[in-house]
Amino acid sequence: MSTKAETLGSILDRREHPLDPLSIAEIRAASSIVRAEYDLGEGSRFETIELDEPSPSELSIYDEGSPLDRRAFVVNYDARTGDLFEITVSLVSRRVLGRRMRPGARPRISEEEMTVADQMICRDPHFVAALAKRGITDLSLVCTDVWSCSVLGDPLEKERRLVNAFVWLRNRPYDNQYARPVEGLTALVDIDRWEVVRVTDEGVGTLTREEENYAARFQKQWRTDLRPMELVQPQGPSFSVDGNLVSWCGWQFRVGFTAREGLVLHDVRIRDGNAWRRVIRRAALAEMMVPYGSPMGAHPRKNAFDCGEYGIGALANSLTNGCDCFGVIRYFDAIINRMDGDARVIKNAICMHEEDAGILWKHFDFRTSSVDVRRNRRLIISFIATVGNYEYAFYWNLFLDGSIELEVKLTGIINTSGVEPNVDDPHGTLVAPGVVGHIHQHLFNVRLDMEVDQPENTVIEVDTERDAPGAGNPHGNAIRLKQTPIERSMDGCRNVDPQRWRFWTIVNRKRRNRVGQPVGYRLVPHSSVRPIGLEGSQVATRGGFTAHDLWVTPTSADRRWPAGDYVNQSGPNEGLPQWVKSNDPVADTRITVWHTFGHHHIPRPEDFPVQPAVSCGFKLQPFGFFDRNPTLDVPAPKPAGSCCGA
Repeated sequence: MSTKAETLGSILDRREHPLDPLSIAEIRAASSIVRAEYDLGEGSRFETIELDEPSPSELSIYDEGSPLDRRAFVVNYDARTGDLFEITVSLVSRRVLGRRMRPGARPRISEEEMTVADQMICRDPHFVAALAKRGITDLSLVCTDVWSCSVLGDPLEKERRLVNAFVWLRNRPYDNQYARPVEGLTALVDIDRWEVVRVTDEGVGTLTREEENYAARFQKQWRTDLRPMELVQPQGPSFSVDGNLVSWCGWQFRVGFTAREGLVLHDVRIRDGNAWRRVIRRAALAEMMVPYGSPMGAHPRKNAFDCGEYGIGALANSLTNGCDCFGVIRYFDAIINRMDGDARVIKNAICMHEEDAGILWKHFDFRTSSVDVRRNRRLIISFIATVGNYEYAFYWNLFLDGSIELEVKLTGIINTSGVEPNVDDPHGTLVAPGVVGHIHQHLFNVRLDMEVDQPENTVIEVDTERDAPGAGNPHGNAIRLKQTPIERSMDGCRNVDPQRWRFWTIVNRKRRNRVGQPVGYRLVPHSSVRPIGLEGSQVATRGGFTAHDLWVTPTSADRRWPAGDYVNQSGPNEGLPQWVKSNDPVADTRITVWHTFGHHHIPRPEDFPVQPAVSCGFKLQPFGFFDRNPTLDVPAPKPAGSCCGA
């Protein structure tokens, strides 16, 4: 870890790998270079300072032994003028390489801006008066959550950079913030001018005072039937770490992190005999949208893009051994920038550990009474982010058989609204007296820069179809595979079809396995969700990436974000819906596969006052990538720690 006293030169002398995230010294150097080059006034804010990732061709030069420039990508915003600039900085030559203005773009909402907005609201006289009407005078118990300001046609939204605040009340310190919604009271805040623009009071309603706590400090009785369970690895873990390079049981990859995406996996390879074969060049969450289904009051504004509007990585937790992660653990810190251009360290932002994953394979030969069984294992690389009321836990899992899985667990507290006694809200579920949880969705999009045995990849849509009845299908049981190559990006806008058991295989048609099939990995969708927004709604137009479960585009450094580069108060149809209109060739070339999946959440009373985790995700499996089962060399288990229970 860098210290404040270290110079940029001493950092660069360490010869970080070109894909390593920026260090503390590099972030500070990048902001100072920009400040020295341009006259940045008091309204200057740094949205982004991150690694300007080298291209595949640059990495090839590096692999051949040539040094590469370390570059930073900087987004600087002037809150006085509304001007946003993208700046590329060389950290080696300490100079600006390029600068361009992005007219009309609004940066993400930073954690610092959310904190200041919360403080401003509670000092606003109109807001204080509205609270007093409800008998609320102790402002220390008032909690406001600021949300991005979804575009609803208000002229202010075109002119200003705004957040909208929803209000809750605690009974006492540490009490569950979301147990008592102050329904009908919201505030609109300009976070450029630091001004409360409008307080909306739709009238005083009933405010529940029910106790709905979950924290340990409030529990009076604990169950006694749970006995300790430990994961013990007396010889240590099976992984090794060299900087950001991880090796584990025939896998290799590099760990990265950005404020917008969170965890990034670079250069994912798997060993096949003596050869290291690449599967994915880059994998990361690219966007997530959380639309709510109530049309009442300010609730239609609840349509958060947690990557593009806040930065899911910037909201990452510092993880705790034995609680967030279990077993023999290796942590990675994350280093991101602050709004003022300084660096911020999120200690233990990434957790890596191994887990038993059940039976890998087994067969009992009843004729010889011999049995062979192997245990599966997974390496888990994870981070957890808190976005207001919700926790999102992202787990990239690697398995011994070459499978890759992303599992997203959703927990935390459902976003609550107030309802009058004996009133049924058709847009949600009553989870406690006077408290409703509205129907909503969590829609994720992951960006996979595929490279299955070299860059020339093609996506094949695979359906299982029934043969027509007749002479060729006399018993009505005949089925066959229909394989359709996706040749152009407009053809790559695809959806799950459970009637055809559909999946997609990313293949390299220039490389064949021992039976002549193109080597490939298949994407198995587990959690397809159709978005709630009607055609023309802000949910459908600003979150156009949710219209399809699969998109395929040529890999491009300029096309990273499926909902557009700057999502905060963005316009319609940015990102993927716009890119595919060019109908680019996507066969036998370097491609990016975008997969949308999610969770359609109808709240239950059991989800309150804190929600048991639910999961969604997908899996990538080798499909003809190997010549045979690649786990025949996994040794039989010797479970010294296992025993027969009483």
